[in-house]
Amino acid sequence: MAADTKTPSQLGNYDIVSKIAEGGMGTVYKARNRLTGEIVAVKVIAPATARNPVLLQRFEREFQAARVLDHPNVVKAIEYCGSGPHPFLVMEFVDGESLGQMVERRGPLPEQEAIDYIAQVCEGLQRAHKQGLVHRDVKPDNILITRDGVAKLTDLGLVKDTDDDLNLTKTGRGLGTPHYMAPEQFKNAKNVDVRGDVYSLGATLYALVTGQVPFENTSPLDCWMKKIRNDFPSPKSLNPALSDRVDWAIRRAMSADPDRRPVSCREFLEDLTGQGRQQPTKGQPDGEAVAPIWYLVYRDETGTAHTVKGTTEAIRKALREGLLGDPATILVSTSKTGQFQHLASVPEFRDLVVNPAPLPTPVPGRPPKSSISGVLSKASGVVPQPAPGRPARKTVLPTPEPADPRTETIDYGVVPLASAPRPAPPRQPDRAEPAASFNWTPVLVIVVALLSAVIGYLVLANRGTG
Repeated sequence: MAADTKTPSQLGNYDIVSKIAEGGMGTVYKARNRLTGEIVAVKVIAPATARNPVLLQRFEREFQAARVLDHPNVVKAIEYCGSGPHPFLVMEFVDGESLGQMVERRGPLPEQEAIDYIAQVCEGLQRAHKQGLVHRDVKPDNILITRDGVAKLTDLGLVKDTDDDLNLTKTGRGLGTPHYMAPEQFKNAKNVDVRGDVYSLGATLYALVTGQVPFENTSPLDCWMKKIRNDFPSPKSLNPALSDRVDWAIRRAMSADPDRRPVSCREFLEDLTGQGRQQPTKGQPDGEAVAPIWYLVYRDETGTAHTVKGTTEAIRKALREGLLGDPATILVSTSKTGQFQHLASVPEFRDLVVNPAPLPTPVPGRPPKSSISGVLSKASGVVPQPAPGRPARKTVLPTPEPADPRTETIDYGVVPLASAPRPAPPRQPDRAEPAASFNWTPVLVIVVALLSAVIGYLVLANRGTG
């Protein structure tokens, strides 16, 4: 190819060994440092790209971003040279293959293996996000796996610095890979935040566990239309062996509405595992962790607050069976007197109350609804679930309060609460009662008596004259 014939056998202190891959931005070579003997990867920018100052600046941005991100799950940047006929970037050489190549070779990956790779990428991306960087092009081809099974995120050419974008991305212009990028990135890549990377992570995991590229064989416009409607087969429909939790976690991460996605890579990982970062309970032999006990505060139909406690599985069973009422109103804590929070904030129960969602359909002339901060925000994605057999009712979220001393233990998810007798609620008539009608009975009795007397008098008078 032209790129190969014009590329010299040497670049700076590096001898070109072989070509690894080629793309629109340039070609990646395996090379050797003549001074140290270190094997590296050299990315040489294409001649046409080198003549474009904006693209050349983006190429340099890739080096700057990778140099800042000193993380074992991000490919390390070593050197950058922007001068000369062949600008190049020197990176850590990964002796392995990309996840895209792995899926093409093996087909769908086992669930746990796929999660292990994504978990490592989450760690690298979490570091990037903490440093104000958004990748914007997470996909299987940009995740390299070493022979030891270490996942490394690469190709940071579209990284956006949230503090200084350098105008490399124009408003209204989407950059990235359509199949994996968030729908809002189609319209405006400049304002994409960390939730755009979370969407791409979910789409990447979708491809790993199903073996299929999401929204494959669609034009960019059709791809965008399907994305904003959440119009794609669920991962579990393509891979029935997939667990319900992972299926839900992927669909939530790929919600068209950014406010319904996890707010961070760490939260996405919590969704996948159903576990928070809890430490083993102290006092256990050998530091062995024990199943946590949860305290739940909920309100019954009369608005009376009750407290129950139980293990994770027992509480989940009770919630699934609708024994605790509307999950969106329940508060939970691992301590009876601790800080209570909504179920959507707890990984162990979040999948029972948070649902993926498409973009809301705007109503002409009506502004979009604002979130309710601190109570039930749009970001939580909580969708109230009425108990089976009961009509949905309008509820008021309870505020955190001390646990009821009459706490009942949920052993099997079904336990009646031994609370004090509840007073009957005051009667609230649905409609105004009609006023009491006038009693005509006494009047009728008097009228009948008078008529009888008159008739009797007339009869007697007729007899006397006869």
